[in-house]
Amino acid sequence: MSAGTAVVTGASSGIGLELARLLARDGYDLVLVARSVDKLERLGAELAQQHGIRARAVGADLASPDAPGAIAETLKQAALQVDVLVNNAGYGTSGPFATTDLRTELDLLQVNVIALTHLTKLLLPAMVAGKRGRILNVASTAAFQPGPFMAVYYASKAYVLSFSEALAEELSGTGVTVTTLCPGPVPTGFQARAGVNRTRLVRTPLVMNAAAVARAGYTGLMKGKRLVVPGLGNKLLVQSERVAPRLLVTKIARFLQEQLRS
Repeated sequence: MSAGTAVVTGASSGIGLELARLLARDGYDLVLVARSVDKLERLGAELAQQHGIRARAVGADLASPDAPGAIAETLKQAALQVDVLVNNAGYGTSGPFATTDLRTELDLLQVNVIALTHLTKLLLPAMVAGKRGRILNVASTAAFQPGPFMAVYYASKAYVLSFSEALAEELSGTGVTVTTLCPGPVPTGFQARAGVNRTRLVRTPLVMNAAAVARAGYTGLMKGKRLVVPGLGNKLLVQSERVAPRLLVTKIARFLQEQLRS
């Protein structure tokens, strides 16, 4: 018997893929969303065979404003009630804001902020009506500080954290929970797209692999926790950022970004 249906965006690699594995292990049927349909279909077939669940691949580019509506329509046509929504899709870009590509920055906001908000808006009412549901929004430790040379990315994750924490409080007592996952650095394809030096990144003590981050996020999701920051080092970092002078935090963030970009 199925545990329910879970929608996972950005499911073709990294944290999203690992979360899909955990959901399938626990018996959830999956709706896997990403741009790469071939990867999703291979993953879906693998998980269906291993765990006896049903998996559906939905190709969608969340940089398109129409994508969340199209995903919701696909779910409606298939008569699927969503029990778990994982808003994992996102990417970053780096460089001085004055010189970075405008289209790239706007697409980043569309994926990281607008699509996440839009998809949650479309799927949440049914969860509330059914008095059950779980939402996992993937932010970052970047959400707790400004990020010179990744200004738009850091700001987008600050939005995800603020939005998610507010929504979690709104939904208190409804049977629907909202969990925000704030990982530190995770070596994935994200770094190449963002223009970050992966070799330097993996030398930092805050790095965790995607599987470990997914396990922490999944455990928090199932317990209904509002905030998950995986790893002791990242927890200490977040706490220090909350009490340190804002200017100092920003200057340290600038120094670290300059190191990762060099």
